[in-house]
Amino acid sequence: MVNLSGRDAVRAARRVVVKIGTNALTNATGRFNRAHFEALGEDLLWAAQGRELVVVSSGAIALGVERLGLPARPKDIPGKQACAAVGQSRLMQAYEEAFGKVDRRVAQVLLTHGDVQDRRRYLNVKHALERLIAANVVPVINENDTVSVDELKFGDNDTLAALVAGVVEADALIILSDVEGLFTADPRKDPDARLLSQVDAVTPELLALAGGSGSLVGTGGMATKIRAAARVTELGVRCLITSGAVPGRLRSVLSGEPTGTLFETPGTRRSARTAWIAHALKPKGRLLVDAGAREAIVVGKRSLLPSGIRAVEGDFGRGDPVDLVDEQGQAFARGLSAYEDGELRRIAGLKSADIESVLGYRYLDEAVHRDDLAVL
Repeated sequence: MVNLSGRDAVRAARRVVVKIGTNALTNATGRFNRAHFEALGEDLLWAAQGRELVVVSSGAIALGVERLGLPARPKDIPGKQACAAVGQSRLMQAYEEAFGKVDRRVAQVLLTHGDVQDRRRYLNVKHALERLIAANVVPVINENDTVSVDELKFGDNDTLAALVAGVVEADALIILSDVEGLFTADPRKDPDARLLSQVDAVTPELLALAGGSGSLVGTGGMATKIRAAARVTELGVRCLITSGAVPGRLRSVLSGEPTGTLFETPGTRRSARTAWIAHALKPKGRLLVDAGAREAIVVGKRSLLPSGIRAVEGDFGRGDPVDLVDEQGQAFARGLSAYEDGELRRIAGLKSADIESVLGYRYLDEAVHRDDLAVL
């Protein structure tokens, strides 16, 4: 079997996640652009021929704003939740009509971060999506904004799309936005800005090119898209960012044409479990570790021992996710704690042999076992 790379691999992708941003579904005033959605629907129908397609779609809140006749997107959570409740059914109706032209079935899937934070629920989501795909149904996924609060939110649909691409083990993630891709500068301000055709690695310098959200109706900016690309490429999933505002761009991308910015995969890839720890979990605490412990974890691929812990922050229990932070305050790894926060505060800095004498018991010699660790 020939190993394809770059755009040839995207063209040959058999399972594709397409993320459609709010700006790709609305006009300049933030209202739902039905004519454009119909054109986008034709592109999705084309993409679904001979491929397994999963759609992560924004737009519910924007449609709710329109339906309720509001002048702008609410800034408070109850207001957004009300708009999502009104708009979600209208969004699904649009997808039902689009795919109904070829008698293709769609399924609504609403998720909160809690659905992927818990390992059992994560697997339930995975199995449900696999069953839908096997039945030739197109899952249309969105965040469950009606019930989500800050601790349960993904934050943006770029993050959600990256997690979904990992859950379904996609071959490619296509992010349709209001921009052509990643530029060397903001093209709205710099006429000399140049589109980057391919990115081989996401670096801090690359993230510095991205600003915040440029829209009043969307939540994601280029930085969230780059982070999403970094997450999926670690899993061996290629990511491509292009404009969803131009009809036919999805066809161009999946035909291998030099459109948008392609994020290539590295030579190595994370396991599904370490990817879940690194990207699906929200930390409940932080463990400040010394330089020796950091080197042992990052370079030596070792566990975190109590002796390497300098301070414990947060309120967490056994098995809860925690960030490992170096002496400069930078989180460099995430893992599942083998002890609750109060226990770790008592044994921090001690040798593993002293755990039992201090606590009266010992679960593990490690504070965070290597099997439960993911370097960020």
